[in-house]
Amino acid sequence: MRYIFGLLVFTSLFSCKNETKSNTNAVIPLDEGMYRAWLPIQDNQEIPFVFKVESKNKLKIFNAEETILVDEIEYKNDSVYINLPVFKDYLVAKISNDESLNGFYVSPDRDRKVSFRAEGHENIRFPVKEKPSANIGGVWETVFSKGIEGDEYIAKGIFKQKGQKVTGTFRTTTGDYRYLEGVMDGDTMKLSTFDGAHAFLFTATVKDSTMNGYFYSGNHWKEPFEAKRNEDYELPNANELTYLKEGYESLDFVFPNTSDELVGLKDDRYKDKVVVVQIMGTWCPNCLDESKYYADFYKANKDKDIEFIALAFEYAKDKETAFSRIDRLQSKIGVDYPVLLAQYDGADKAKAQEKLPMLNHVLSYPTSIFIDKKGKVRKIHTGFNGPATGEKYTEFKAEFEAFITTLLEE
Repeated sequence: MRYIFGLLVFTSLFSCKNETKSNTNAVIPLDEGMYRAWLPIQDNQEIPFVFKVESKNKLKIFNAEETILVDEIEYKNDSVYINLPVFKDYLVAKISNDESLNGFYVSPDRDRKVSFRAEGHENIRFPVKEKPSANIGGVWETVFSKGIEGDEYIAKGIFKQKGQKVTGTFRTTTGDYRYLEGVMDGDTMKLSTFDGAHAFLFTATVKDSTMNGYFYSGNHWKEPFEAKRNEDYELPNANELTYLKEGYESLDFVFPNTSDELVGLKDDRYKDKVVVVQIMGTWCPNCLDESKYYADFYKANKDKDIEFIALAFEYAKDKETAFSRIDRLQSKIGVDYPVLLAQYDGADKAKAQEKLPMLNHVLSYPTSIFIDKKGKVRKIHTGFNGPATGEKYTEFKAEFEAFITTLLEE
C-alpha cells in the first residue's frame, strides 16, 4: 500500500509539473486595449501605426478616417499570427508579459519581411517635442525623385491640419497613397499609414511655402520628394493617360476564372451590354477600394444591361495560390462579377501590356476600360481616387455614374 500510495503521489506531482511546464509554453492572448506599433526601417526611422484589440481574436487598425477590421488572429506555438484582411500579408510576434509584441511583418508573395514591434496601452502615433511652426493644410504641387531618370513622377498633396495633427494623402497620376495620419513637430512633417499591404512613412522639413523630405515604403524603398504650395494645381486628366493604339477600337482577351474556365468578352454574357473591364491585383489597396465601389454598384444595378469583369495580375508564385487570393478577395468584400487570372508570379506592367497589346501601356493598377453595347472602347480611366482623397472620390463617383448612364441609354 505504501508503495502504491507513493507511486500515486509521484505520478500526481509529475503530472502537475508537466502541466505547469505546458502552461508556461502556452501563448498569452492579446490583452484588450490600444497598442502603438511600429516597423523599424532605414535611417533610424520607424513607420508607426495604432490598433485596438477588442478581443483575443479581433482588432482594428486606424489610419485617419480609415478603420480596418482584423478578425483572423491565430495563436500557434509561442506566437500570435495576425492575418491581415483580403491581403495575404501578416504580422507574427511573441507576446511578452509586459504586453509588448516582438516579431515581423511578412509579405510572403513578395519575399519581404520587416521587424515589427508594439506596446500595449499606447495610442500616440508620433510623439511630439515642439509646437508646429507651420500649418500645411491645403494643396501642394509635389515631385518625387526629381531629376532621377526613369523614377521622377508628379503628385498632388492634399492635407488638413488641426493643431499638431495632420491628415491627408498624396494623389499621383496612378492613384493615391491612402489614408495618411501624423503630425507637425516643429518644422517637421511626419505622416504614416499601414493598411495590411503597404507600410508608408513621409517625413519632410517645411519652410515658408515649401517642403523637402523622403518617402519610405517598408524597408525596401526610399525616395526624395519636394513640394510647394499651389492651391490651383491639378494632375493630368486620368482619362487621357492610357488609350488604344491606332487601328484598334475594341478590347479582346480570354483568361481563366477561379474554376479554371476560360472567359472572354465574346461570351454571351457580355453581348449587347455595357462592360467595365477592371485591370487590378488582389495585393493592391487602391484596387481594393475600387473593387468595393464596383461591387456595390454592380449589386445595385444588376437589373440593367451592365457587366463588370476584372483581370487580376498577381504576385502569387503559382496559379492555385493566385486563384485562392482571388477567392479570398471576392468572398471578403462580396464581389459578384468574374475576376479572371490574367497573370501570376509577378505584376510587371510591361508584361501586363503584352497580355493586352491593343493598349499603349498599362500605367497603373487599377485601370478601368469602359466598353459600349457595340463592343467599342469609349473611355479608359487610369488609377483610382479612393476615399482618402475626399472631394476627388466624390467627383469620381459622380463622373462614373453619369458616364455609365450615358452608355446605357444609347
